[in-house]
Amino acid sequence: MFAPGPPQMSEAEIKAGEQEATQTIKTVVTGSVLLYLSPFAIDFVRKLF
Repeated sequence: MFAPGPPQMSEAEIKAGEQEATQTIKTVVTGSVLLYLSPFAIDFVRKLF
């Protein structure tokens, strides 16, 4: 009636998942900062020319 749960993850799989999550968070934060700063960069470049 009830299926058994998923198999337990190995220590290496947990570590790989944590590294992937950390990299994803860093990528999102970097992208967010770049998107926030892009209008200022565009205005700066327009003032140069």
